[in-house]
Parts: sequence; structure tokens; C-alpha cells
Amino acid sequence: MSFVEFNAGLLAISDQLSSNQLDDLKFLCRDIIGKKYVETTTSGRDLFRLLTERQKLGPDNTEFLSKLLEKINRPDLSERLNSFQDQSGSNDNQPDDTEKAKLDIATDVIQENLGKNWRKLGRKLGLKDIKLESISRRHPTDLEETAVELLKEWRKSRGADARTEDLIAALRACQLNMTADKVEDKLK
Repeated sequence: MSFVEFNAGLLAISDQLSSNQLDDLKFLCRDIIGKKYVETTTSGRDLFRLLTERQKLGPDNTEFLSKLLEKINRPDLSERLNSFQDQSGSNDNQPDDTEKAKLDIATDVIQENLGKNWRKLGRKLGLKDIKLESISRRHPTDLEETAVELLKEWRKSRGADARTEDLIAALRACQLNMTADKVEDKLK
């Protein structure tokens, strides 16, 4: 699902919130969005924008808002939000099951071994610096989570063309031969 489709879905959800429900959502989010924004936020659209800016909401990150909607007794809106997530997850632009399994294994190995060289690998995989900076901001101190996020973004960008061979080649191009060897050993 594109970001435009996701935003259209959020707009539809926003339009179905009563003012009391919006107040309840703002109260539940006050520590995340900041107390000054609780008073100035006048629509669900504004609240969703703030949650997106704070990486609590996105096309592939709806769990937080879904739980909030459940808490304010709007399971219908939570289900609608989850259906957007399901649509984005059921994309045909994915590798086959065998390749997915290989990529999952490679991700586990790389997560444990990559460390501070994650940016170098990200560049070899073709990710833009702005995407790498975004990943860094989301996981400033956890290198394993940074590696997982990096590989998730790469897989998303490549779609059905994501291959473990490309991942191993990128590791070797970064002189991360020991990690590449560990991935190959685990795949055997």
C-alpha cells in the first residue's frame, strides 16, 4: 500500500471519531506527542500526523494506534486500520516462501554480527542516506535492531527481487567476509 492510500485511510478514520473519542486518544498519547500538542490538536488528522512524526504510526506500523482505538471502544476503527496493514502485507511483490525463509535466516545472522558497519552495508544495498538517517533515529543505541530495520527496508525496496545472494555479495563488498561466511553456513 502506498503512503497516499494509507493517509486516505487515516483520514477516513479521523472523520469517524467523535470529539470525545479524539480527546480520549489525545489523553492516551499525551506522553508521546507532548502536553502542549494535546491542547492544540483539533482533529484525528493532526494527531495521526504527530504520531507519524514520532515513528509511532506508518503504513507498516499500525499496532500502536490500533491498540489505542480498542481502548476507546472503537474496535471497528481498529479493525479497519488493521485491514490496511493486511493489504500492505499481502502484496504480491514479495519473494517466494523459500527465498523469504532464506532472507529471514540471513537477517538473524546479520543482526547478531553486523555491528557499527550497518551504514556501509546499507549503502552497498542501495539505500539512500536519508533512509539510513531515519533508521538511525529510530534505533540510536541498539545496533541489532538497527540491522533488522536496515534489512527490512532493503527487502521492502527490492520487493520480489530481494535475494540472499545479493545480501551476501554486499557483505563481501563491505569486507564483512566472516558475516557472509556465517550466513552461507547457516543456509546450508
